[in-house]
Amino acid sequence: MTASTSGSKNTPKASASKRTPAKSGSGKQTPASARTATPAGADATLDAATGTGEVAPSAPNTTSSAAVARFKPRAAARPRAAENAPRPDAERDKAPNDLPGDRFLDREMSWLQFNERVLQLSTDPNVPLLERARFLSIFSSNLDEFFMVRVAGLKRRIAAGLAVRSASGLEPRELLDDLTRASHDLMDLHAGVFQRQVRPALEDEGIQLLKPTQLTEADREYLRRYFESQVFPVLTPLAVDPAHPFPYISGLSVNLAVLLIDPKTEREHFARVKVPPLLPRMVKLPAGPDEDALYHARFVTLEDVIAEHLDVLFPGMEVREHFTFRVTRNEDLEVEEDDAENLLTALEKELTRRRFGAAVRLEVADDMDAHVLELLTRELGVSDDEVFRLPEPLDLRGLGDIADLDRSELQWPRFLPKTHPLLAPVERSEAPDILGAMRSSDILLHHPYDSFSTSVQAFVEQAAADPDVLAIKQTLYRTSGNSPIITALIDAAQAGKQVLAVVEIKARFDEENNISWARKLERAGVHVVYGMVGLKTHAKLCLVVRHEGDGIRRYCHVGTGNYNPKTARLYEDLGLLTTDPDVGEDIGRLFNQLSGMAPRAKFKRLLVAPRSVRSGLLERLDACIEAAKSGKKATVSIKVNSIVDEQIIDACYRASQAGVKVNVLVRGICALRPGVPGLSENIEVRSILGRFLEHSRVFIFEIEGKEPAVYIGSADMMHRNLDRRVEALVGLTDERQVSTLIDLVAAGMSDATSSWRLDAEGRWHRENLLTDGEPKHDYQADLIEAYSKRRRKARRR
Repeated sequence: MTASTSGSKNTPKASASKRTPAKSGSGKQTPASARTATPAGADATLDAATGTGEVAPSAPNTTSSAAVARFKPRAAARPRAAENAPRPDAERDKAPNDLPGDRFLDREMSWLQFNERVLQLSTDPNVPLLERARFLSIFSSNLDEFFMVRVAGLKRRIAAGLAVRSASGLEPRELLDDLTRASHDLMDLHAGVFQRQVRPALEDEGIQLLKPTQLTEADREYLRRYFESQVFPVLTPLAVDPAHPFPYISGLSVNLAVLLIDPKTEREHFARVKVPPLLPRMVKLPAGPDEDALYHARFVTLEDVIAEHLDVLFPGMEVREHFTFRVTRNEDLEVEEDDAENLLTALEKELTRRRFGAAVRLEVADDMDAHVLELLTRELGVSDDEVFRLPEPLDLRGLGDIADLDRSELQWPRFLPKTHPLLAPVERSEAPDILGAMRSSDILLHHPYDSFSTSVQAFVEQAAADPDVLAIKQTLYRTSGNSPIITALIDAAQAGKQVLAVVEIKARFDEENNISWARKLERAGVHVVYGMVGLKTHAKLCLVVRHEGDGIRRYCHVGTGNYNPKTARLYEDLGLLTTDPDVGEDIGRLFNQLSGMAPRAKFKRLLVAPRSVRSGLLERLDACIEAAKSGKKATVSIKVNSIVDEQIIDACYRASQAGVKVNVLVRGICALRPGVPGLSENIEVRSILGRFLEHSRVFIFEIEGKEPAVYIGSADMMHRNLDRRVEALVGLTDERQVSTLIDLVAAGMSDATSSWRLDAEGRWHRENLLTDGEPKHDYQADLIEAYSKRRRKARRR
């Protein structure tokens, strides 16, 4: 398997030999507790037929058949097309009505399947124990966003009478019922994995999440002091009585519902206590006298700390019972840009309204009293099927704090991104010259294996400090706090350079952060624009204009990921550094469109949404179809986060019918059905999840006798990306870079690589073991090894 590339000929190849079982960061085998918490080869499974979730072991020496995510979307009651499905162009050789009406899987149910795959990693004995805890946390965070946006949006459309049949043919109510049923099953399964597998395994390693009944007197004394000094001053208990209406419950907050008895009147009262979100959720206790502080860690949840001291909050009252609960609210944004004179002001107002969105989910402790639950459901306006009874603790996002413990033997092996060989100075004492390296050759970056800070970040910083640089133009979709990219742009503006920042302030859940950065940039003299009305700017582009000799040279970066140094260490992404004049001209024209009134332009090496990404990819798919019909071998390979666009999928079906081999490597949502006789038997779909989030988008079109066409960029195959966003794909021309990406996707599709495979029924099969029970290749571990070898070879040269 080929790792990332450069202008160099020495592209590393990963070993094709059989891998040994995964090891911990210390070089030792994964601890026994982590290996035995789940039987060998076990996977989280969900039986859609019975609607019951369970953690079921698979046979120890099997691969795909036993390791199946059994939860699958159900088919519509009868095959039917979506009411709003886009139609392919009329001149194409097969009209949609020539294809079966049930050819699309449902996108929302497919997303739940993706999150189930995340959950499966928490049951994998070959995943280090603390990373399994982290995957439980990621599952919780993912599902929160799903309810806040996708479920909330569907409910809002149903209530407004605007919902239509999905592309899979399901009626809105059918789909909502399916999502509710599947979510209940998945959340029960998630809680069960923690309680029956991960929690006991953590305890075997000296890591405990204690219940109040397990506390010692010394623990109680420590928590009393902690409560009085850190917690009590920020608590605000709210009573409910005729003089105090039911309080507003903020979304995703953990709360205590408290039943109080007035000893004088014997009357029952209800109160709510919000667990402060800015305090650590997991309170770490001091090590006991017989415990090694390096290998023992004991925690108690903050809500349990508060619950143990409710008598301090309600003096003179009898605390009869208390229960935890949590509300999820609609947090999707609705901004009418056409009617807003100032988009920034309109968005700020909408962010305020979002905090008071309707409740769409109520999580409660499984022992909650019936009349307390009735009060909550009535006051919050939720129905019975929106109530999720779960064992405590609720909100397992807090497990991320436990996963960060300094226990390297229970985590992934330490990984430090390396500087790309072409960007590394010859002498260690020299400062890297990013612009000089770009003048020598195009450079294809692959993060996180190639360091972001010594490549893209250094590119912007060097441009900001270079006196010959005249202008910097950059898109910003999501960035980090105290971002060095933002700092560099401000420095450039203050140095007198022309700096343009296209800030997408509608980036979901980053709106407030982006508004803050936009105002800071404006104050520094940066020209800040918010893209085009009606379109989010999602393209990842940076253009540096430099005066050289008698003219100017454009230095460009086109990426698949955000300009965020923090996520660049966790997200797998690609980026091209180039001084190619055609790319520079294309990006310059695109920035002119984003910032001014430039007319529509034609691009040479870019495909730009919403105008030409879909049509450009369809043209290349059609070329493969025509080649296959004429007897030539043709292959299409697509690596994306999601693929749901009906026109793209229909083109893949037509390609399969013509004999084109279609490979799809998708991380998340997939509405395409592979392996259907007569429709998609030449299509294969696989998914890879692991320590890094697979985020890059790659499109490869190979025709026998022709040079392959390869694109990378920001666009997923979704309606929003292709129709409602500004996206950019760039075509690669360097043969070595083209070969690298072909090898990269091929390795992900290989039978020797651990992955999930999608079948024609919409079920995902985990294929992570060889026939002898040994693990298959770890795609990302192989890349880490390959990059290390590449770096060592570069040093020897």
